[in-house]
Amino acid sequence: MTATDLPVERPVETPPARRFRLSAPVLLLGLAGLVVLLSIARLVTGANDITSAGTVSAALGLAVPIGLAGLGGLWSERAGVVNIGLEGMMVLGTWFGAWGALQFHSPWAGVVAGAVGGALGAAIHAVATVTFGVDHIISGVAINIVGVGFTQYLSQLVFDGMPGGGTKNSPPLPKMGTVSLGFLDDPLRTVEAKHWFVLSDFAGVLRGITQGVSWFTILAILLVPLSFYILWRTPFGLRLRACGERPVAAESLGVNVYAYKWAAVIVSGVLAGLGGAFLSLVAAGIYRDGQTGGRGYIGLAAMIFGNWRPGGLAGGAALFGYTDALQLRQGGISVHALLLVVALLLVAVAVYQLVRQRRGGAALITAVVAIAVFVVFALTDTVPEQFTSFTPHLTTLLVLSLASQRLRMPAADGVPYRRGQAK
Repeated sequence: MTATDLPVERPVETPPARRFRLSAPVLLLGLAGLVVLLSIARLVTGANDITSAGTVSAALGLAVPIGLAGLGGLWSERAGVVNIGLEGMMVLGTWFGAWGALQFHSPWAGVVAGAVGGALGAAIHAVATVTFGVDHIISGVAINIVGVGFTQYLSQLVFDGMPGGGTKNSPPLPKMGTVSLGFLDDPLRTVEAKHWFVLSDFAGVLRGITQGVSWFTILAILLVPLSFYILWRTPFGLRLRACGERPVAAESLGVNVYAYKWAAVIVSGVLAGLGGAFLSLVAAGIYRDGQTGGRGYIGLAAMIFGNWRPGGLAGGAALFGYTDALQLRQGGISVHALLLVVALLLVAVAVYQLVRQRRGGAALITAVVAIAVFVVFALTDTVPEQFTSFTPHLTTLLVLSLASQRLRMPAADGVPYRRGQAK
């Protein structure tokens, strides 16, 4: 028997790890579980406002501009262009949206004008980054600075002297229409007022998303599945994403990388401009200087939290909008009740890490944090006002820190590209 006749031991292949896929049933089950946790917190703390229709409606309105800004960042970064200038494009959208509504006496004209304003800022960003290869961060920061100064100049030039206008604000704007499912209002209101476990909470949530919803809000929500379809289900989207992953390989297949990056950045600006127009036309009904309040940056954080995917981005925007709505309504009482929800969620995460992922160390750390949060909840009755105003920003930091290990940005995101460059 020779050496070649001996049996060869083959290495045992480890089966690939199963990836968690967020399907529609899983999403609905997760949302139902979240409502149950909120209901438990409501019964324990008496903070009835955490699932009220008013809070849900306010959260929806606050989530829309964040989601639109994040969706704009998604389009740009999927093509490989980092867009820190979302805040500046939103600022342009707030002013141009107000100007368009006043000029043409129609809120929908303001919507179009806001989109054009954001696209103008995006065109500057595309010229700098795509055409001339300027560092993406520097270009974005410059747009944020220029956007604020430019709109302040335009306000003094156009709005100052108008009846009800000034150097820092516009006159009142034409109102955007709303839609309501009137046949659901009275039954849901009755069930919500009973404060029953779970049932009243579901009634509050449903009433918040079915009564007095702006047509602009519906448009913004529809843009999320539309973006998913275009980017992940069409040849155009495949080529655009290839420009953000392997632009040289895309070029070798005949893709005009410059054109796709330009298109993505312009769409990014349009979406950010729509987010700004929403603030002036729907959220406030008037343009004010500094109206965006950093929502462009929070939208960028929502995009990162969503792992550069539309569904996760929408969830992040909803989370940030909800925490913002809580601190605006019942303040310290509602945020204090949210501590119990966070503790229960962390316990669930710890169990998942231990049972499904076999990560004992991570589960232990998560459990310790959950106990610490619960202790803070048990030893306090409310949250200081100074802390509640910081809740949305703190949520942004915590979510990004917890989600950082599972994130994967496009491979060529922020990498300068020049036609004909070597791999």
